Amino acid sequence: MNDSGIIVDIQRFSIHDGPGIRTTVFLKGCPLNCKWCHNPEAIAYKPQLSFNQEKCLNCFACLSVCPTSTHYIKDNKHEINFSLCQLSGDCVPACPNEALSITGKINSVEQVIELILKDKDFYINSGGGVTISGGEPMTQFQFTKQILKACKDNSIHTTLDTCGHAPSEKYLEILPLVDLFLYDYKESDYDKHKEYTGVYNDLIQKNFNMLYGASAKIILRCPIVPGINDTDRHFEAICDLYKEYPKLVGIEIMPYHNIGLDKARKIGAEEKFISIDTTDKEKSRKWISTLHELGCTNIRLG
Repeated sequence: MNDSGIIVDIQRFSIHDGPGIRTTVFLKGCPLNCKWCHNPEAIAYKPQLSFNQEKCLNCFACLSVCPTSTHYIKDNKHEINFSLCQLSGDCVPACPNEALSITGKINSVEQVIELILKDKDFYINSGGGVTISGGEPMTQFQFTKQILKACKDNSIHTTLDTCGHAPSEKYLEILPLVDLFLYDYKESDYDKHKEYTGVYNDLIQKNFNMLYGASAKIILRCPIVPGINDTDRHFEAICDLYKEYPKLVGIEIMPYHNIGLDKARKIGAEEKFISIDTTDKEKSRKWISTLHELGCTNIRLG
């Protein structure tokens, strides 16, 4: 049993990850590699060095404390070879302007619950609760399960934000502890799903069918990326799901935002992701109009 896990961030007073005011716990590790990932710093299964170049003073204090050659000088400018980092962490306190940090810290279940309980009154008054997100929380299954159980023991509403790509038996095991699933539906085409996320979507569809059949409460979350999956074919597939699964709590369209690019740049992974502009509001509204015309009514922008 894992009493601790690797957390990227804990966001209090969140209003975008389920009903009411929530605390969202972002765990590290994901089996997918989506080209448009919003949280690329949460993909790897271990902590990572993060470098905010805009804050760097080029004082080179980090070079003198780094046990490897991770930090180096090129054209009188501080550069980083992320592949050499052994996560000693010595460079972080050496930086006078907080340009360096370690993304992903080990937390115990007790530490997480202690923070969660501080806002219990807000959950009660707003109909909110706790959302476990990531990354993919099912990759740290026992840790996720223990947090959810502790929440239920304290009468706190629970939401699991998942990509659906985990063993089916684990979803069945965790189902009694989850009040609401935020379930990703990224691409309807089998081969394109593999191309843009790194995995095929058959297991994801299987788990969705299983959870729906087990009367789980599900909001289908559909990230839409201009030029990638904003197609008539994909919109029609979303509406087909809407009609086939009438007991869905709802469907949320998640317009692409390029905030992930800056995060990827900080961990030296920018080249792995698409680089396009954030979706404008007019285009987002047109997507919703198209879906309404196709017969989807219980649908909104997420």
